[in-house]
Amino acid sequence: MSISEPAAYRLFRHPGRRFYRGALRALQEAGIPFLVGGAYAYSQYTAIARDTKDFDIFVHPRDVERALEELRMRGCRTELAYPHWLAKAWLGDAFLDIIFNSGNGAVPVDDEWFRHAPEGNVLGVEVKLQPIEEMMWSKSFVMERERSDAADVAHLILRCSERIEWDRLVGRYGPHWRVLLAHLVLFGFVYPSERTRVPARIVRDLSARLARELDHDASERVCNGTMLSREQYLTDVEEWDYEDPRVAPRGAMSPEDVAHWTAAIDRGR
Repeated sequence: MSISEPAAYRLFRHPGRRFYRGALRALQEAGIPFLVGGAYAYSQYTAIARDTKDFDIFVHPRDVERALEELRMRGCRTELAYPHWLAKAWLGDAFLDIIFNSGNGAVPVDDEWFRHAPEGNVLGVEVKLQPIEEMMWSKSFVMERERSDAADVAHLILRCSERIEWDRLVGRYGPHWRVLLAHLVLFGFVYPSERTRVPARIVRDLSARLARELDHDASERVCNGTMLSREQYLTDVEEWDYEDPRVAPRGAMSPEDVAHWTAAIDRGR
């Protein structure tokens, strides 16, 4: 898998490149499995380069503490920023995001990420990349007022449709399959001439699930909007008595996790 020349130029001139390269090699030497994601992997999949203030890697939850300890030994300052999904490591002004779930707690890094990870070269280091399917899965839930990753999902379909394992992708969503269907419908709107890049059987299967639900009201009073935006549906769960699906036992987050994640809105993080 090769990266476009403009994208490669942007990556190699990033001021934090030496720190990122050193961190990747340190984790490899310590035998800590990780995947490169974020703008760097996205560039390799789509040839769309963008300036980025940080560097994203994904690790299994069981390896978070090991990764932080290894980076501390290499002189980094570290923090478990959000115990349900994100840690960070700094060296000077450059920082590394160490991701092991998603902000909504619904996209945990598990062994399947590593089984399906392709190889790539990032900053001169041979690494494994976040799989296309997991990148789509995690990005599809990002629909904040100030940020939406819907265009990223559309570009991944456009550029990688022949490499996507569609049945595996559907399985990743589980009960949240409507989110995937919404993005597939939107893709057909964005690219009318490219609609066949999404297998018709996938759209038909998901549409059939939708049709079967139309005549049946859900018994639970829940607002799944908090899975898409941590801010825009707070009124629903705080004032209108809708259940927040992020909170256990329905979801993977504790009330403390939700409070911590919500408080960060005001800090712009």
